[in-house]
Amino acid sequence: MRKIGIGIAGLGTIGLGVYKHLEGNRRLLTERLGLELTVTKIADLDPERPRTPMPPRELFTNDWHDLINDPEVQVVVELMGGIKVPYDFVTAALEKGKIVVTANKALLAERGKEIFALAAEKRVPVFYEAAAAGGVPIIKALKEAFVANHIRSMHGIINGTSNYILTRMSQAGLSFDAALKEAQAAGYAEADPTLDINGWDAAHKAIILASLAYGFWVDTNDIHVEGIQNITAADIEFAEKLGYKIKLLGVVKADEACVENCKVEVRVHPTLIPKDHVLASVNGVFNAVAVNGDVVGETLFYGRGAGQDATASAVISDIAEAAVALEIPRPNFGFVPHGLYAGCKPIDEVITPYYLRLAVVDRPGVLALITGILSEEQIGISSVIQPESSEEQTVPLVLMLHSAAQGRMNRAAEKIAALDCVKCPPQVLRVETFA
Repeated sequence: MRKIGIGIAGLGTIGLGVYKHLEGNRRLLTERLGLELTVTKIADLDPERPRTPMPPRELFTNDWHDLINDPEVQVVVELMGGIKVPYDFVTAALEKGKIVVTANKALLAERGKEIFALAAEKRVPVFYEAAAAGGVPIIKALKEAFVANHIRSMHGIINGTSNYILTRMSQAGLSFDAALKEAQAAGYAEADPTLDINGWDAAHKAIILASLAYGFWVDTNDIHVEGIQNITAADIEFAEKLGYKIKLLGVVKADEACVENCKVEVRVHPTLIPKDHVLASVNGVFNAVAVNGDVVGETLFYGRGAGQDATASAVISDIAEAAVALEIPRPNFGFVPHGLYAGCKPIDEVITPYYLRLAVVDRPGVLALITGILSEEQIGISSVIQPESSEEQTVPLVLMLHSAAQGRMNRAAEKIAALDCVKCPPQVLRVETFA
């Protein structure tokens, strides 16, 4: 039976999970593939660090070039993290003709266009199922199962840390800071959670999904990103009263007016989702992606988006596919560009309904001033919540607004913020109707 040599670069949490399950499920993989997957070499900066299970010492090197230059390594697995060194590693592997597997979403979001151009030039495939939504097989679905579909839209909860924080704020009434500390204590958030809470971890995944769905590589400068760090317990409470849940949502959506040659929305931000929508019930560290195709209709992918085992499962599926590709070469190399769509829509042109929360002085005429500004920008009001006044000088005012272009909403928010009766920056959140 043919042996396929695997080289792993980076034996952190995910790398160790990949090694553990390759070894633990060796017989199952061999029976299913008719090939024997063997870890031949491991590159890690700290080979002596205790691990369970601990690979044989002779497999280790602290120089990733050794994986590239080892003729027994046919498939390299990049699990180092970061961008610069992984980019050098991946491009060196492609130049050498070695198939690449990576779980590095930041690398693909930032340098994917160059990587896949080189992969096509060298005719060497790159596999990356674990780079978006962890153990949820959304990449394979977009590349294969939905090949006959124009993708109308994708809505994804694709960051488990932010989803855990928002879930705890909703279910336990915690503040953002308290929920974040709980997530860190439970191991769901890093010591430095910046990329999770500022939206960019989800944005990297949204870029990959959008690029696959629409055939052009989305530039990071073209995507609108907001995080959850400014969501308050008051926002959670008001959303509940209005019939919504707040989730960090990745939205990838083509213009409804056309099928081809249209612009595509790519955005990540906190969003009010109707309670009766399936995504509103996705809680904790779980991920979900709802995909609407013009042929298949509505579909839903759900599961753990991070963690050692879920991510290792996706990486090993790519290793298995890479091993088969050595036997039967693939006609494409990870990404197929095409010109059926016209690029990204500027965020100022994106139209959604809005939630607007203000802290205002409790005096006559305030609501009239605010509604006057909204009227100037041609933004309609669907409902207003103003709790009964107490002894407080400043009271919350919540307005649900009809659909409007982001540019008009931004102008209205700036004018409202300049009013002397408004005491805090306006909280503006989008509402997704899924219509």
